[in-house]
Amino acid sequence: MRRVLVANRGEIAVRIIKACRALGIESVLAVSEIDRDSLPARMADRVVCIGPPRPADSYLKIEAIVCAAIGTGSDAVHPGYGFLAERPELAEACAAHGLAFIGPSAENIRQMGDKLGARKIARDHGIPVVPGSEKVESLGDALAATEEMGFPVLLKAAAGGGGRGMKIVADRSELSGAFETASAEARSAFGNPVLFIERYIPNARHIEVQVIGDHQGNTIHLGERDCSLQRRYQKIIEEAPAPSISNQLREEIRAAGVAIARAVRYENAGTVEFILDQDTGKFYFMEMNTRIQVEHPVTEMVTGIDLVKEQIQVAAHKPLSISQSELRITGHAIECRINAESVLEGFQQFPGRITQWRPPQGPNIRVDSHCYPGYFVPPYYDSLLAKVITLGDDRLEAIERMQFALGTFTISGIDTAIPFLRFLLGDPDYVVGRVNTRWVETMQEKFATAQLGAKS
Repeated sequence: MRRVLVANRGEIAVRIIKACRALGIESVLAVSEIDRDSLPARMADRVVCIGPPRPADSYLKIEAIVCAAIGTGSDAVHPGYGFLAERPELAEACAAHGLAFIGPSAENIRQMGDKLGARKIARDHGIPVVPGSEKVESLGDALAATEEMGFPVLLKAAAGGGGRGMKIVADRSELSGAFETASAEARSAFGNPVLFIERYIPNARHIEVQVIGDHQGNTIHLGERDCSLQRRYQKIIEEAPAPSISNQLREEIRAAGVAIARAVRYENAGTVEFILDQDTGKFYFMEMNTRIQVEHPVTEMVTGIDLVKEQIQVAAHKPLSISQSELRITGHAIECRINAESVLEGFQQFPGRITQWRPPQGPNIRVDSHCYPGYFVPPYYDSLLAKVITLGDDRLEAIERMQFALGTFTISGIDTAIPFLRFLLGDPDYVVGRVNTRWVETMQEKFATAQLGAKS
């Protein structure tokens, strides 16, 4: 593999370009018109424009990506995360034109992208799934399913994720409106309105297992991450390893993640996600993400494994650089996502020009970003500016280091979520690990009150 087309933007494009450089591989960056002068564009060996700023006209156009790869003599395409990363059509188009796809096979993406199909695979291999329904295509189906299941329930899109097409329903009176909204969201986001229903677990933790497989049949895990701190189903703080669980439960979850990956002969990096019911101590398979995750750096920090380099090597049909028995997990890592948004305005996206940009520095502090002083944050894309990752000998040290890092991170010109992140990290419930997937939402009003009190 001599040349890789990077079919993404922002910090993940920077991350892929750095991995290519470390492997002695040339990088070609596909950009929209507004990203011509971005940091990854400055770093790549070559840049090719694939269309106007709006994603539908550029980053989401499979034919533009494939033509850019062929036209630049690239050997492979790395989709990063988001955009086309989990579209089997891109993997198929790459294969049809002799390009390596740096990700799993189209078959893997289809198998695990179908949430109902993925649940069946898990059940067939003895992995528990959240009690729920088969596909729900009408309000009548939903009423019948909840009659047997009871409330509260969670409506979910059968063909997607990321919180789109997902609604919590507390009782029967809410079902009709929630069904219509979730179905419409699913149709808009994924082109498929079909839903399914799961029993809602109110006191849940979100734990995911990083897996990777090669073409030689080796499949391993690289430990687990806790991603329970979310707002609107979007993660904002992640850590590895997962705190406050027993070693036995930890090993069971890791083994279940590997079992799912092996069941579909998974190749390349992926993440198997589980819900842990803290009231019963039971865990359930939720879904599999067939791509590199935003939060992969926390796994890299505690394992010392460069996941993007592994992805590239696997796509080149080379074996994994490490076996399961060789894996060592050392210390504790935390990642905070720094988004351009106004927390007090309901996390409203905040595009604009960055006038000051001074990221934190110090031992065991890592910053993944595409930003710089003078960079204009466009309104067309995700609001992620940077990821700050800290490593400590233990969790408390990682938290303290993160507080220091966020406290010394200077960003001017736009609003960011840094004050809110520091507020969460300093809360006693977070420090002792007494959180769940709804905890962040309970903290938003407390934060607003605290900010108003500080101003007065």
